[in-house]
Amino acid sequence: MLKKRIIPCLDIKDGRTVKGINFEAIQDAGDPIELAQRYVQEGADELMFLDITATLEKRKTLSELVTRIASEINVPFTVGGGINSLDDAKRIIDAGADKISINSSAILNPELITEIVNEFGSQCVVLAIDTKCVDEKWEVFRNGGRTATGLNAIQWAQKGVTLGAGEILLTSMNNDGTKAGFALDITKQISENVSVPVIASGGAGTMQHFFNVFNQTKATGALAASVFHYGQIPIPTLKQFLNKQNIPIRL
Repeated sequence: MLKKRIIPCLDIKDGRTVKGINFEAIQDAGDPIELAQRYVQEGADELMFLDITATLEKRKTLSELVTRIASEINVPFTVGGGINSLDDAKRIIDAGADKISINSSAILNPELITEIVNEFGSQCVVLAIDTKCVDEKWEVFRNGGRTATGLNAIQWAQKGVTLGAGEILLTSMNNDGTKAGFALDITKQISENVSVPVIASGGAGTMQHFFNVFNQTKATGALAASVFHYGQIPIPTLKQFLNKQNIPIRL
């Protein structure tokens, strides 16, 4: 059985790791290199780096930081934010990232997914979906959660996979930073309706939340930020807990 993955997420702003609640109230959470090294030592399966204001500020992701990260860690890592073209993706992959994550750029130009897949393979392309429950429907948002798109989250995930995306990073904006648990309903729906791995994101607050998302949905990865950054849930403790609950996990 495929092992479930624990993935710390480092949201980057001005070269620092930050964290917010519901995509707002951003606070400093530390140096990204130091945090990345700590997570590797603790047993993180992968890392995710998202330059959260790159798209909004219309600039490129910090490729120099990506190079530094690649030289310091030995687990797969994904980089997202400000990747708007094949050249942008090349720059980040060449800098050392294993995968790139695209969100707003894929919504505005879906064919970009296929372009990058044709160059690097589907295993390198993560389609990030920020979704919010509006009037009992899960709608996709772009621009760091600021702009509604009218897209249905399940349909967009399916289209992204059809275009070649090898993985879905699904973030519930309603749950993000609340520590009230992952959005199990939409995670379940999407993970059962696409043929690629789905990473659940948004809402992790306890070890039980990780168990719930792995036990009640087909998500293969669970991503969190603040509970790891501030030491509220040590990764080794989380993995031992999940292992005892018979969740397949790398120890």
